[in-house]
Amino acid sequence: MDLHFLQSQQRLLVRQKVTMMVNRYVAHAENPDGSEGPMVAFAEQKRMTLKEQVTLYTDESRSQVLASFKARNIIDLGSGYDVFDGEGRPIGVFRKDFGQSLIRSTWHLDQPGLPTVTGQERSMLVSVLRRFVDSLSWLPYHFDFGEVFSVVKKWGLRDRYVVDIRDPRADRRLVIAMAVALDALQSR
Repeated sequence: MDLHFLQSQQRLLVRQKVTMMVNRYVAHAENPDGSEGPMVAFAEQKRMTLKEQVTLYTDESRSQVLASFKARNIIDLGSGYDVFDGEGRPIGVFRKDFGQSLIRSTWHLDQPGLPTVTGQERSMLVSVLRRFVDSLSWLPYHFDFGEVFSVVKKWGLRDRYVVDIRDPRADRRLVIAMAVALDALQSR
Protein backbone atom coordinates (compact mmCIF):
# COMPACT_ATOMS: atom_id res chain seq x y z
CA MET A 1 0.00 0.00 0.00
CA ASP A 2 1.37 3.35 -1.03
CA LEU A 3 0.70 5.75 1.87
CA HIS A 4 1.12 8.75 -0.44
CA PHE A 5 -1.68 7.39 -2.66
CA LEU A 6 -3.88 6.78 0.38
CA GLN A 7 -3.18 10.24 1.80
CA SER A 8 -4.12 11.87 -1.52
CA GLN A 9 -7.66 10.43 -1.47
CA GLN A 10 -10.56 12.81 -0.89
CA ARG A 11 -13.31 10.19 -0.99
CA LEU A 12 -13.26 6.64 0.31
CA LEU A 13 -15.92 3.95 -0.05
CA VAL A 14 -16.22 1.61 2.94
CA ARG A 15 -18.43 -1.45 3.11
CA GLN A 16 -18.96 -4.19 5.63
CA LYS A 17 -18.47 -7.83 4.66
CA VAL A 18 -20.82 -10.01 6.68
CA THR A 19 -19.30 -13.14 8.22
CA MET A 20 -20.17 -15.41 11.15
CA MET A 21 -17.41 -14.76 13.70
CA VAL A 22 -15.60 -11.64 12.51
CA ASN A 23 -16.71 -8.18 11.36
CA ARG A 24 -14.82 -7.27 8.20
CA TYR A 25 -14.68 -4.01 6.32
CA VAL A 26 -13.17 -3.07 2.97
CA ALA A 27 -12.16 0.49 2.10
CA HIS A 28 -11.59 1.55 -1.49
CA ALA A 29 -10.49 4.73 -3.18
CA GLU A 30 -13.23 6.06 -5.45
CA ASN A 31 -12.84 5.94 -9.23
CA PRO A 32 -13.77 9.06 -11.24
CA ASP A 33 -17.06 7.39 -12.22
CA GLY A 34 -18.02 6.84 -8.55
CA SER A 35 -17.29 3.10 -8.53
CA GLU A 36 -14.90 1.33 -6.17
CA GLY A 37 -11.29 1.86 -7.12
CA PRO A 38 -8.21 0.24 -5.61
CA MET A 39 -8.52 -1.27 -2.14
CA VAL A 40 -6.77 0.89 0.45
CA ALA A 41 -7.62 -1.03 3.63
CA PHE A 42 -9.12 -4.26 4.90
CA ALA A 43 -10.31 -4.19 8.52
CA GLU A 44 -11.13 -7.04 10.83
CA GLN A 45 -12.83 -6.96 14.23
CA LYS A 46 -13.05 -10.10 16.28
CA ARG A 47 -16.37 -10.55 18.00
CA MET A 48 -16.88 -11.39 21.65
CA THR A 49 -13.55 -10.08 22.96
CA LEU A 50 -13.13 -8.33 26.30
CA LYS A 51 -11.45 -5.26 24.80
CA GLU A 52 -12.58 -4.00 21.43
CA GLN A 53 -9.78 -4.18 18.91
CA VAL A 54 -9.80 -3.71 15.14
CA THR A 55 -6.85 -4.21 12.83
CA LEU A 56 -6.62 -2.51 9.44
CA TYR A 57 -4.51 -4.29 6.85
CA THR A 58 -3.32 -3.13 3.46
CA ASP A 59 -5.35 -5.90 1.76
CA GLU A 60 -7.29 -9.11 2.36
CA SER A 61 -4.12 -11.22 2.63
CA ARG A 62 -3.67 -9.62 6.08
CA SER A 63 0.10 -9.76 5.61
CA GLN A 64 0.79 -6.06 6.34
CA VAL A 65 -0.82 -3.99 9.09
CA LEU A 66 -1.84 -0.49 8.03
CA ALA A 67 -3.22 0.63 11.40
CA SER A 68 -5.19 -0.61 14.40
CA PHE A 69 -7.32 0.69 17.20
CA LYS A 70 -7.93 -0.69 20.64
CA ALA A 71 -10.18 0.25 23.56
CA ARG A 72 -8.38 1.60 26.58
CA ASN A 73 -10.72 -0.22 28.98
CA ILE A 74 -12.90 -3.32 28.98
CA ILE A 75 -16.01 -1.26 29.66
CA ASP A 76 -15.74 1.89 27.61
CA LEU A 77 -18.11 4.70 28.57
CA GLY A 78 -16.02 7.34 26.92
CA SER A 79 -12.47 6.40 27.89
CA GLY A 80 -11.37 6.14 24.29
CA TYR A 81 -9.68 4.13 21.61
CA ASP A 82 -6.02 4.49 20.74
CA VAL A 83 -5.12 4.33 17.05
CA PHE A 84 -1.69 3.09 15.97
CA ASP A 85 0.11 2.91 12.65
CA GLY A 86 1.43 -0.38 11.25
CA GLU A 87 4.59 -0.06 13.36
CA GLY A 88 2.64 0.46 16.60
CA ARG A 89 3.24 4.22 16.84
CA PRO A 90 0.26 6.31 18.01
CA ILE A 91 -1.46 8.33 15.27
CA GLY A 92 -4.59 9.43 17.12
CA VAL A 93 -7.34 8.83 19.63
CA PHE A 94 -11.11 8.82 19.39
CA ARG A 95 -13.73 8.54 22.09
CA LYS A 96 -17.48 8.50 22.31
CA ASP A 97 -19.03 11.32 24.33
CA PHE A 98 -21.29 9.14 26.49
CA GLY A 99 -23.48 11.95 27.82
CA GLN A 100 -24.18 13.61 24.49
CA SER A 101 -24.58 10.23 22.80
CA LEU A 102 -27.63 9.33 24.84
CA ILE A 103 -29.71 11.31 22.37
CA ARG A 104 -27.36 12.06 19.46
CA SER A 105 -24.17 10.05 18.97
CA THR A 106 -21.10 12.23 19.40
CA TRP A 107 -17.43 11.33 18.99
CA HIS A 108 -14.23 13.30 19.58
CA LEU A 109 -11.18 12.62 17.43
CA ASP A 110 -7.63 13.76 18.16
CA GLN A 111 -4.76 13.71 15.71
CA PRO A 112 -1.40 15.06 16.88
CA GLY A 113 -0.77 18.55 15.52
CA LEU A 114 -4.44 19.25 14.78
CA PRO A 115 -7.25 20.55 16.99
CA THR A 116 -9.73 18.06 18.42
CA VAL A 117 -12.62 17.54 16.02
CA THR A 118 -16.10 16.54 17.14
CA GLY A 119 -18.28 14.30 15.01
CA GLN A 120 -22.00 14.17 15.58
CA GLU A 121 -24.97 12.56 13.89
CA ARG A 122 -26.26 15.03 11.35
CA SER A 123 -29.99 14.47 11.88
CA MET A 124 -31.50 14.81 15.34
CA LEU A 125 -34.75 13.24 14.06
CA VAL A 126 -33.03 10.12 12.70
CA SER A 127 -30.96 9.88 15.87
CA VAL A 128 -34.01 9.93 18.12
CA LEU A 129 -35.97 7.52 15.92
CA ARG A 130 -33.10 5.00 15.84
CA ARG A 131 -32.89 5.04 19.63
CA PHE A 132 -36.52 4.91 20.63
CA VAL A 133 -38.17 2.89 17.87
CA ASP A 134 -36.43 -0.49 17.68
CA SER A 135 -37.91 -1.34 14.28
CA LEU A 136 -36.17 1.76 12.83
CA SER A 137 -32.66 0.99 14.07
CA TRP A 138 -31.70 0.23 10.44
CA LEU A 139 -32.07 3.89 9.41
CA PRO A 140 -28.87 5.25 7.87
CA TYR A 141 -26.93 7.77 9.87
CA HIS A 142 -24.54 10.50 8.83
CA PHE A 143 -21.71 12.01 10.83
CA ASP A 144 -20.00 15.32 10.26
CA PHE A 145 -16.57 15.82 11.83
CA GLY A 146 -16.43 19.58 11.46
CA GLU A 147 -14.68 20.71 8.31
CA VAL A 148 -12.35 17.70 8.39
CA PHE A 149 -14.46 14.79 7.08
CA SER A 150 -17.93 13.22 6.97
CA VAL A 151 -19.22 9.66 6.96
CA VAL A 152 -22.52 8.99 5.19
CA LYS A 153 -24.21 5.60 5.51
CA LYS A 154 -25.93 4.60 2.27
CA TRP A 155 -29.27 2.80 1.96
CA GLY A 156 -29.00 -0.91 1.22
CA LEU A 157 -28.94 -4.43 2.61
CA ARG A 158 -25.25 -4.21 3.51
CA ASP A 159 -23.62 -1.41 5.46
CA ARG A 160 -21.91 0.93 2.99
CA TYR A 161 -20.39 4.33 3.68
CA VAL A 162 -19.08 7.26 1.68
CA VAL A 163 -16.29 9.08 3.48
CA ASP A 164 -15.55 12.58 2.22
CA ILE A 165 -12.28 14.08 3.45
CA ARG A 166 -11.94 17.85 3.17
CA ASP A 167 -8.80 18.50 5.23
CA PRO A 168 -5.64 17.28 3.46
CA ARG A 169 -3.84 17.05 6.83
CA ALA A 170 -6.22 14.37 8.14
CA ASP A 171 -4.43 11.03 8.42
CA ARG A 172 -6.47 8.73 6.19
CA ARG A 173 -5.64 5.72 8.40
CA LEU A 174 -7.24 7.54 11.34
CA VAL A 175 -10.25 8.51 9.21
CA ILE A 176 -10.74 4.89 8.06
CA ALA A 177 -10.44 3.68 11.66
CA MET A 178 -13.12 6.17 12.74
CA ALA A 179 -15.43 5.18 9.84
CA VAL A 180 -15.10 1.50 10.76
CA ALA A 181 -15.66 2.32 14.44
CA LEU A 182 -18.87 4.17 13.61
CA ASP A 183 -20.28 0.92 12.28
CA ALA A 184 -18.59 -1.58 14.60
CA LEU A 185 -19.09 0.36 17.84
CA GLN A 186 -22.18 2.47 17.20
CA SER A 187 -24.62 0.29 19.12
CA ARG A 188 -22.37 0.20 22.22
